[in-house]
Amino acid sequence: MRLPISQSFIERNAIVLLIATLITVAIGGLVEVVPLFTIQTTVVKVPGIRPYSPLELLGRQIYVREGCYLCHSQQIRNLRDEVTRYGHPSIAAESMYDHPFQWGSKRIGPDLARVGGKYSNDWMYQHLKAPRSLVPESIMPDFAFLARNRLNTKELIAAMQTNIDLGVPYTKGDLKNAQADLAAQADPNADHSGLLLRYPKAMVVQGQGGRVTELDALVAYLQILGRMVDFTDPAVEHALAAQGGK
Repeated sequence: MRLPISQSFIERNAIVLLIATLITVAIGGLVEVVPLFTIQTTVVKVPGIRPYSPLELLGRQIYVREGCYLCHSQQIRNLRDEVTRYGHPSIAAESMYDHPFQWGSKRIGPDLARVGGKYSNDWMYQHLKAPRSLVPESIMPDFAFLARNRLNTKELIAAMQTNIDLGVPYTKGDLKNAQADLAAQADPNADHSGLLLRYPKAMVVQGQGGRVTELDALVAYLQILGRMVDFTDPAVEHALAAQGGK
C-alpha cells in the first residue's frame, strides 16, 4: 500500500523526521510533567492522614533497608478480587507523605497496604522472628536479628527534618517531643496522651524496658498501615467524592 505523500516525505527526510520526533516527545513529556506542578491540588488530603510518628518513621526506614518492598506491595487496585482480599482500594492521599512510596511491583507475599491492626502485636513479633512458626508455607526470611538490634535514634531529628524539606508537615513541637514520643510508643506503661494527640491511632508496641529495638520500630510501622483513614466516616466519603474517588 502506497503511503500518503506527507508521511512518505517525513520518513525519507532524516532531519524532518528528527524534528517531528522531538515535537512528539516534547508533547508527551509535557502531558506527564505539567500535572506534577499541581500535585498539591490533585492529591486532596482526607481526614485521618498524618505524618508518621517518630517510631513509625524509623520503622519505615528499616522496612526499606531490608527490602520488604521487593516481596510485598502497598497498593490495592480497584479490582474485585483485590478488594475482597485486602480491603478498600488505595487512595493517593495515603501515600502523600511517603518518600519514596512503597507501592511495589511484586506480590511474593501479600499486599500490606491495610495490614495495620489485622494482627496483634504478639502475632507480628512472632511472624517477623519466625514466619514458619505461624505460616508453615511462608518463604519469608527470619528477621529475629531485628529484636537484638537496638534502634539507632541519633538520626531521628535529621530524618524528620529531611521529611519537612520534602513537604511533610512536622511542626516544631513534633521535633521537640520526638524522642519522648518514640520512647512512649515503645513502652506500654508510659503516658501516651501526648503521643496520641500528635499521632492519632499510633499503636503502642511491646518494647523491652527502655531498650527500643529495630523490631519494635518495624512493628509500629506495619501496625499503622491502612489504619489512618476511616472509609466509613462521612467526612472521608465527602473528601473522596470531591476529588472524584470512592
